[in-house]
Amino acid sequence: MTEAPALRLDGLSVSYGHAAALRDASLVCPAGSVTLVTGPNGAGKSTLLLAVRGTVPSTGVVQLGGTDLRAMSARERHAAVAIVPQGRQLFPHLTVRENLQVMAELLGLGRGSVEPALDRFPVLRTRERSPAGVLSGGEQQMLALSRALMGEPRFVLLDEPMTGLAPIVVRSIVDIVRELAESGVGVVVVEPAVQHARRVADRGYLLLRGRIETHGEDMDELEGAYQAAMGIVRDTVVLGTGNDDEGVL
Repeated sequence: MTEAPALRLDGLSVSYGHAAALRDASLVCPAGSVTLVTGPNGAGKSTLLLAVRGTVPSTGVVQLGGTDLRAMSARERHAAVAIVPQGRQLFPHLTVRENLQVMAELLGLGRGSVEPALDRFPVLRTRERSPAGVLSGGEQQMLALSRALMGEPRFVLLDEPMTGLAPIVVRSIVDIVRELAESGVGVVVVEPAVQHARRVADRGYLLLRGRIETHGEDMDELEGAYQAAMGIVRDTVVLGTGNDDEGVL
């Protein structure tokens, strides 16, 4: 049996002008598992995901199963690694169905791909004629996730998929994330606090000031390292901005 490909980042760095947002970050995210990337706002978490997707220029290695992701076309890259960005980036005036149809067209998928995407979360089927902009936050998150999965990617990057959502919605997202991992899909979850994703994560990385501070499979140890680090930088951390790229902490 062929080993499932891992997402491997080695020495990944990103700068915005003279400001370093990500510094020499190295991660290994196995397929069929859930990898948590955590850290305070401004630590560079969203930048890391954007660098993996090729949305921002970066240096270092970004490979999936030994293949350079940045050498792929945009369509090939999305088929390999999909992202649900912070803010979801839906088309608010298009209906749920139309949002999915747009993605199907971008990926060159047939019309039949929309139906299973609507059925992934039961609420999407009941709301298929509603504009995305009138959906609740949880419904929008479900739509964004279902849209990202339409191309059957090998990896999915989720930027704060659980933050600010009702517990019942979080449980639905946890369930679908575990189902994805069990089916062999690799999942990378970015959350600003360990407790948001510890129920679903198999391993985690703590990102601080654009650098990987520690990593491991023990969520208690990871959370302890996070709290210890936050005690050191408490006076410089600005919490609750909702923007991970305002500065590196």
